[in-house]
Amino acid sequence: MAYIAPIHQPSSIRHALKLNFLSPDEECLVVACVPSSSNKRHPSNASSKSNRLEFYLYTPDGLSLQHSRSVYGRVIMLHKIRPASSRTDHLFVGTDRFHYFTLSWNPQTKTLRTEKSYVDQADKSARDSQTGERCHIDALGRFMTLELYEGVVTVVPIAHKTKKQGDAEIGTLGEPIPVRIEELFVRDSTFFQMRSREKEEKPRLALIYEDTQKRVRLKVRQLTYSPGLHGDVGSAALDPPEAEESLQEELEIGASHIIPVAAPSCGVLVLGETGIMYYEHSTNTVIKRPMKEATIFCAWAMIDQQRFVLADEYGKLHMLMLELNEQDQQRVTGWQMDEFGKCSRASVLVYMGIHDEEGILFLGSHSGDSQLISIGTEVKTRQILPNIAPILDFTIMDMGDRSSEGTSNEYSSGQARLVTGSGAFTDGSLRSVRSGVGLEDLGMLAEMENITNIFSISSQPDKVSLDSLVVSLIDETRVFRFTAEGDVEEQDDFCGFSGAATLLAANVSNGRILHVTSTIVRLVDADSGMTTSEWIAPTGQSITATAANEGVVIISIGGSSLIALDTSGDLNVKSQKDFGPNQQIACVNLSPVDQSVCLIGFWQGSTISILNVDSLSILHTEVVSAEAVIVPRSILLLNVLPEQSPTLFIAMADGNVITYSMDIENHALSNKRSTVLGTQQAGFTALPKDDGTYNVFATCDHSSLIYGSEGRLVYSAITAEDAVCVCPFNSQAYPGAIAIATKGHLKLAVVDEERSTHVQGLPVGATVRRIAYSAELKAFGLGTITRHLEQGAEIVKSRFELVDEVVFKVLHTYELNNEELVESVMRCQLDDGYGNLAERFVVGTAYLDDDHTDSVRGRILVFEVTADRQLKVITELAVRGACRCLNMVEGKIVAALIKTVSSLPLHQDQSFVVSVTDNV
Repeated sequence: MAYIAPIHQPSSIRHALKLNFLSPDEECLVVACVPSSSNKRHPSNASSKSNRLEFYLYTPDGLSLQHSRSVYGRVIMLHKIRPASSRTDHLFVGTDRFHYFTLSWNPQTKTLRTEKSYVDQADKSARDSQTGERCHIDALGRFMTLELYEGVVTVVPIAHKTKKQGDAEIGTLGEPIPVRIEELFVRDSTFFQMRSREKEEKPRLALIYEDTQKRVRLKVRQLTYSPGLHGDVGSAALDPPEAEESLQEELEIGASHIIPVAAPSCGVLVLGETGIMYYEHSTNTVIKRPMKEATIFCAWAMIDQQRFVLADEYGKLHMLMLELNEQDQQRVTGWQMDEFGKCSRASVLVYMGIHDEEGILFLGSHSGDSQLISIGTEVKTRQILPNIAPILDFTIMDMGDRSSEGTSNEYSSGQARLVTGSGAFTDGSLRSVRSGVGLEDLGMLAEMENITNIFSISSQPDKVSLDSLVVSLIDETRVFRFTAEGDVEEQDDFCGFSGAATLLAANVSNGRILHVTSTIVRLVDADSGMTTSEWIAPTGQSITATAANEGVVIISIGGSSLIALDTSGDLNVKSQKDFGPNQQIACVNLSPVDQSVCLIGFWQGSTISILNVDSLSILHTEVVSAEAVIVPRSILLLNVLPEQSPTLFIAMADGNVITYSMDIENHALSNKRSTVLGTQQAGFTALPKDDGTYNVFATCDHSSLIYGSEGRLVYSAITAEDAVCVCPFNSQAYPGAIAIATKGHLKLAVVDEERSTHVQGLPVGATVRRIAYSAELKAFGLGTITRHLEQGAEIVKSRFELVDEVVFKVLHTYELNNEELVESVMRCQLDDGYGNLAERFVVGTAYLDDDHTDSVRGRILVFEVTADRQLKVITELAVRGACRCLNMVEGKIVAALIKTVSSLPLHQDQSFVVSVTDNV
């Protein structure tokens, strides 16, 4: 199973480099990434629009973030240089704002330091490079070349040892020198490696370019440099080598990458779509071989002198192995290439070396998640760095806008989220992006099902710290005890807890433990484990709800009677109250804020009551909902806001949470607020804080953490969607932890102190080009595009898919015609033919064939969703242009075509009539 990295926010990675930057003895990985959102965890990353440089060290658990720094501008190139006086590498960085600089690491202050800066290298008379910017350093480290403009190569000399005195420090960058070349549309370039290390040998630069006749060729140019006199800038030239034959034949039209081959071969590999060519300039040797299957390469990395990893556009990894002549190891005779794995579409590959007898490969991606991959006996993903780019479309899905009463803030619940169509082709996915509180998992305790509740207690009479978890299942109770070192052991017989399901377990006064089941209330001595007192429910009746504090336990018998038992001594009945069959008790709570009152909610009338604990007399009754069928299912009174009145939380059966401010003196309720957390009732758990206030963990289908901030309540989504119940577990081994029970296991976790961005994804395996959300249908409409190879030909298909909003399951798919793509999708309400409005999805399409202007080049389709959640086309209209955009105006569909805007009323017979067409 892949390890999901919690080390940074979702980011798109286009550039990465391995170098000895942080330490002379340890290599680190630097990546240039574009964050998907701002993150409070990194104060230096104030702008989400800027790029970020991140520095990682490799550990047995994966990449560990060591430092992060924002860069003003988008990073377009990275390279490493090593000045003679430095024990570590320096990092050369170029940005799209024409700023170029070198960075070093200060180990004392643990900060980055700018060593050399070129503030502005813009050339207003030149055209920006159409094939991307490139940076190279020759094999001997004497020159750096920058390709920023069409037909211009900027040469930056790197200082090296000479006989002159007063030279610049060896390894530092000199002043840039622009050199013009004839080749304009350069696809890729690289320096040749050198067989001899003599500095008199001039560096040779190989370029793949496209000429004016659309032919692809390989050109070799030799770099000549003359230093300037008296501090002047030197001169440089890139001319064809003298007395050497150049490669005359054309390359295949799909040639895209050129790879230098290390000594002793010292040639270059040219990667094409259908074959690979090897070229050695000194002997003019050319070797061509076709590939088994055509593909498009997008990145490569060198493992050693003979092996290379290649990544293609379709997410496949290939291993290329050079074959050398047995007698003359300097000659390449051929190669072998095999596919060995699948991954995200790579933007950059970096081979990290061998660790634990496995090769480690970092794959940075812009169109999918970046990955750390191990290459051993099998290929496996060791770490995933999430990424939500590129986002082609998105929609807002809000769970907090369905409250019809009280005051409801649409986005206050923390359940509002962006659902994005992210990634491209095989990396395409749906991503749910929301701001919320995260959980850091401490470990899995046990795998078990049917957990109904969990309680944390201290097994010691002095209650120094919590050390035991009582886990209640449907028909039994299990107890786990922790040592101070964090070791855990399940107790076979803990104070007789194992016989039945537990309704409540808590520490009470005099070093005793309170245990409540459906039939009995017991007080157990924590030291000896002996029962000191017990109370048994009347025959034929059961305990349905309970709550307790230090001195009293409140139990509900059969839902109609309420009994208060004294826990300071024996379990004596302090008071009792019968509500009768017309007032059935749904929930009970005793608050730590005011231990003189008891809170109960009723099944009938959507009411709650505040009772005196000693007499069980009613102090106040409140009707919380105008709809009597909506039942309060959980109730809690806590101090959440410092120096303010306590807050009463009421979880209703329909997923609403209603809050009041309560006056301690007269128990009056005020300031009613209503917020939707989900579609199911929430269960409340109080999480105490050091300052005496509390946070509230609400478990439901969209679990949330409720806390106070700046004098108001904040409902924040929390990454515990599968939580069934929780309890605080501030133990000696795990301070500040909570125990979380899910449908399948029990685990310990720590709640983050502040909100951050959280992303969940569903792989689609196709480009999600358009997305629309229907709250009424509880479904998404997706326009997707798939791309794959069949017998060397690329096949592109487009679909419209109906996806469930909760589990993101594809419910139905409608295939579009060949060479037809989804252009726009919207949801709206249209006449169903009977005078009523019905929810519909409208899809606009376009055809790839634009050669025949008189042909129909698009369609508009209207879909209904049937009762069994299937797509059905109720009407369609052919249009003479791609339908770029759709919207509703006064009940009519408005379509933006290539050159016109059309208003399309839908008649009762479900047919279109074009009423208005305007040229724009």
